[in-house]
Amino acid sequence: MRRFPPSYLFIGFLLLASCLPLDSTPPTATPPPSDTPPPTPTIVWFPPSATPTLRTIATHTAVPEMSPGIGAILFSDDFSDDSAWDTAVSDQGSAAISRSRLTLAAQPGVYLVSMNREATFGDFYAEITARPSLCRGDDSYGVIIRSTGDTFYRFTLTCSSMISAERIKSSVRLLMQEPIPSGDAPPGAPGEVRIGIWAAGNEMRLFLNGRFQFGINDPSSPDGAFGVFARGAGDTPVSVTFSDFIVYDVAYVAPTRTPQP
Repeated sequence: MRRFPPSYLFIGFLLLASCLPLDSTPPTATPPPSDTPPPTPTIVWFPPSATPTLRTIATHTAVPEMSPGIGAILFSDDFSDDSAWDTAVSDQGSAAISRSRLTLAAQPGVYLVSMNREATFGDFYAEITARPSLCRGDDSYGVIIRSTGDTFYRFTLTCSSMISAERIKSSVRLLMQEPIPSGDAPPGAPGEVRIGIWAAGNEMRLFLNGRFQFGINDPSSPDGAFGVFARGAGDTPVSVTFSDFIVYDVAYVAPTRTPQP
């Protein structure tokens, strides 16, 4: 075997070093694999999200000053006497008193009215409870105030939760308040609502469940009788019961407005 002198080995090492790049770095040692598994990421089962906003039908806020001057009870009726109201039965509908309630049941397309014949009222606050048991869509019911035969005011609730008011004078209908939605008007049957009417002078205001809805102003009929009605507007009958009728006195004088200069 041939042996090289030490000088040859030194020269060979220099040649090997001259072949490496100037910026090369010696390789680093790789640690042996570990038996410990990597940490498991935390799973968020219920990630935070925006809370949805529920849509509701707005109801009016009670406004005590919208019904000022209410005093003593003028009249009350628990519907135990069927002689105080108009009652009748026919193929078109019926108005009957039973178990302390007045029930109006009308066939499709029929407008049925029952008037109280015991008293007339001028300035007053009246309340009555209405419970639609068969009612949907544009079927309607409500109260009549200050009726003198061919002149009266009619406050209407529909079974689509719309409310309005109109004046009837000599068979001419005048819309005093166009239909507007109300969260206090039951959306069909079964339902229940306490209807209130505040009337003083030319002003008349509708309340539902003690909450003010709207007001109208008209001098055509300053006093008269009170009544209720039901009307079937669709192709099915309508049935509404009324109970707990009470009337309070109202002592109120509208403030005089000072004309602006």
